[in-house]
Amino acid sequence: MKDKMDRISARLREKQIRIPVDLTVGVVFFLVAAAVLLLMPSQVAISERDVVNGRAFPTLLMWVMMICCALLVGKEIYKIIKKRPIAYKTINLLVEVKALIIMAILVITYLLARTTDLFVVGAVFCAVAFLLYFRCKKPLYYVITVGMAVGIWAVFRFLLNVHF
Repeated sequence: MKDKMDRISARLREKQIRIPVDLTVGVVFFLVAAAVLLLMPSQVAISERDVVNGRAFPTLLMWVMMICCALLVGKEIYKIIKKRPIAYKTINLLVEVKALIIMAILVITYLLARTTDLFVVGAVFCAVAFLLYFRCKKPLYYVITVGMAVGIWAVFRFLLNVHF
């Protein structure tokens, strides 16, 4: 299993993607602002009597964001037409996959703690998952981290009477 993971890591380390940063960011955040504007009426209730309501500031902010994004995209398109250099960002796939694995561990930790209603289950999973992810071979580290997770949870739960 370890050899297979090492081979996959070696292949991913070599794979890189170059993206035009300003152009990509301008398009993505323009779409985010448009989505917020479309979703806001169903999410934020307002009273017709109010001159300034809960939608006023977010709506204004999203319009300003869309205008700035359009200007940024326009500037980048102008640079492309005039054959001027634009800024690129090189993304290494191995780094991004590692970040996704860490994010998955954190999401699973939250879901375990939420569904079992025991914070300690999520904490133990998180500790063990990170030790496995970083390929820790010392059994004492597992004992220490699991013991600390359970111990800290017990202190908060039973001595301080804190419910997570």
